Amino acid sequence: FSPSTSNNIPLMRVVQSIKHTKRKSSTMVKEGWMVHYTSRDNLRKRHYWRLDSKCLTLFQNESGTKYYKEIPLSEILQVTQPRDFSNVVQGSNPYCFEIITDTMVYFVGENNGSSHHNPVLAATGVGLDVAQGWEKAIRQALMPVTPQASVCTAAGQGKDHKELSLSISVSNCQVQENVDISSVYQIFADEVLGSGQFGIVYGGKHRKTGRDVAIKVIDKMRFPTKQESQLRNEVAILQNLHHPGIVNLECMFETPERVFVVMEKLHGDMLEMILSSEKSRLPERITKFMVTQILVALRNLHFKNIVHCDLKPENVLLASAEPFPQVKLCDFGFARIIGEKSFRRSVVGTPAYLAPEVLRSKGYNRSLDMWSVGVIVYVSLSGTFPFNEDEDINDQIQNAAFMYPPNPWKEISSEAIDLINNLLQVKMRKRFSVDKSLSHPWLQDYQTWLDLREFETRIGERYITHESDDARWKEHAYEHNLEYPQHFIMAPNPDDMEEDP
Repeated sequence: FSPSTSNNIPLMRVVQSIKHTKRKSSTMVKEGWMVHYTSRDNLRKRHYWRLDSKCLTLFQNESGTKYYKEIPLSEILQVTQPRDFSNVVQGSNPYCFEIITDTMVYFVGENNGSSHHNPVLAATGVGLDVAQGWEKAIRQALMPVTPQASVCTAAGQGKDHKELSLSISVSNCQVQENVDISSVYQIFADEVLGSGQFGIVYGGKHRKTGRDVAIKVIDKMRFPTKQESQLRNEVAILQNLHHPGIVNLECMFETPERVFVVMEKLHGDMLEMILSSEKSRLPERITKFMVTQILVALRNLHFKNIVHCDLKPENVLLASAEPFPQVKLCDFGFARIIGEKSFRRSVVGTPAYLAPEVLRSKGYNRSLDMWSVGVIVYVSLSGTFPFNEDEDINDQIQNAAFMYPPNPWKEISSEAIDLINNLLQVKMRKRFSVDKSLSHPWLQDYQTWLDLREFETRIGERYITHESDDARWKEHAYEHNLEYPQHFIMAPNPDDMEEDP
């Protein structure tokens, strides 16, 4: 093999977390003629209804694209049995069910009182059985990943007997029983954002506010007790974390079969960004900008004695599609609360990013995350993993020609390589800490500082840089005849900066 090219494994999504592509259009669930009137207009209208995984659309006819109304599923607060016949026009047939939104109630269907199926009438949307077919389909579309067994559409048939479910609101630690997630959030079953060791993450929407969220759906039946406790561990850890560099957990719902963890929805992940870049690797400037943010979030975790344990580009989420995005750490599935001197011996994490002491079961501490940061820097700059699986990791690390083949490393600064070398130290005590990494010359760079200040100014929150450095960089700019932007805000740091060691 040619020593000028890397024999290393090309970067790819680690098997544990398959990425699904979002379908171009939502999946059609049901279509056909149906009648309705509303709380605002009691004249019954007939339309060609189409239900997909995102919305219910009432078309003028079955072939055209013109539609009368579109009702996003996320805006439907409830589907109920008939309750109010007060505005039925005298002499006309009663409706079959209600669709309730914030602004209007739709009274759907027409019960002509006939007990036998009339295909001619059914084709026009009339008849109890046709309406019940729609009611069932809409109810199922409202809760696409919850067990259908707990949904009962037939009137009076155990309608109130639901499986016991639990809602835990993280912000105020509220626990409510018998709250069905589908009454609060719409889950979009064909918008799969990713899938990890615990379950699938779907896009969703909060019904009342319309806020976009990500909902991790965990099937309890697939997990032994140990993993269920791991999941509770993740939720407990996230409940105690409030930092702009860490994914915000909104609330959690639990049923006997599933757990739903509702989180803020972000734009994509760092791996996607690397793979979709022009050379399938990132420029140093962007890598420094992102790695600094990762380190600041880790500093917050490590200060609270939390080790992430599964740090990799898939778990570094991006808040926007901008070239210099805000990044947030997620997926604390393996996170362990570890004191300064403590060590744990259970195997955790994703092997490609794991430190040698974990693979050797030698016990580990927070320096485990620092090894993973080294791999992330390497992967971002080169587009390949630093090691191949066949040889001893010590031999590979000591062989610079193997670790840093000229293509692409001759284009990459020696400071970057120096930081990687200080992070990929087999001996834990020699490995750089968060603070040491942040003060490394590769990251102590005026352009990086400018990019971060520009970003903090844009979002109106200062949590990455510190005002104690302002004078130093101002002087640096003056000495080197560089421009020092005057518009940077001198905002105080959030309180978490005060508590940092």
